[in-house]
Amino acid sequence: MPTDAAITADLLRDLLRDQHPDLADLPLREVEGGWGNQMWRLGDDLAVRVQRMDPGPDQQLRERRWLPLLAPRLPLPIPVPVRSGTPSERFDKIWTVVTWVPGLPLDRGSITRGEHAAETLAGFLRALHVTAPADAPVDPVRGAHPRDSTDGFEQFLGAVDPAAVGNLAAVRRVWADAAAAPAWEGPPVWVHGDLHPANVVVAEGTLAGVVDFGDLFAGDPALDLAAAWVLLPAGAAARFFAAYAGADEATVRRARGLAALKSLFLMLMGQNGDRGLPGGKPAWGPAGRAALDRVLDERPA
Repeated sequence: MPTDAAITADLLRDLLRDQHPDLADLPLREVEGGWGNQMWRLGDDLAVRVQRMDPGPDQQLRERRWLPLLAPRLPLPIPVPVRSGTPSERFDKIWTVVTWVPGLPLDRGSITRGEHAAETLAGFLRALHVTAPADAPVDPVRGAHPRDSTDGFEQFLGAVDPAAVGNLAAVRRVWADAAAAPAWEGPPVWVHGDLHPANVVVAEGTLAGVVDFGDLFAGDPALDLAAAWVLLPAGAAARFFAAYAGADEATVRRARGLAALKSLFLMLMGQNGDRGLPGGKPAWGPAGRAALDRVLDERPA
């Protein structure tokens, strides 16, 4: 089957019958969202993660190897791979059956219990940010120091409508401060690598789970700590860093700059959605704008 053909419930059910027949008769429905992978709810407790835009299988293979080892010590649920789907004549990409993480993605929900969410996120990242093994994956792009990503920052800043950004000089000052901060000197730790509103779920006004670990790598925790501004409501960043209790000044500075970068990315995706461009996400624009406001307004000690 051509990889650009539609992924349908009938196709997935046939794939399940061929490779995991005991799961083939469970209720199956597509889940809204997804970019590199498409998600389908399978019964009450499972989901099928199907490779779509990702050019290769590396992200799902990474999740298959490492998430079963990480999940038992993390205080929030994550999608744990339980079955593997291999390429076939019907569909020439891989797919994985994972545990379902209940809740509503933050880009379609909200956090109303800011202090609770700040402490929950801090506890999750404290548990995740432990020294990674020597054979853990690395990512020289996502894991780069801000000073080595300035070209990308300027590209995002130049691509977003200046009227939407507002104070360009203030955004550049945040980035310059991050680029000037000392580098991470600790051992490489596990990093989720892509914490944004579509990759966490909420319930009862607070964080309830973390999903999409395809960019998991070992490196500087600052990339994840940017979530203090990207995910949490106004005024919660200081509470987050107090609860996390493991970030020095340089790490906070790098994290704040990376939060500005992620905010611009969300704004660009929202702008693309408003313009009807492929892959655009209209709801991400307001989320990115609010995150950028928090970056500019909040600098935790």
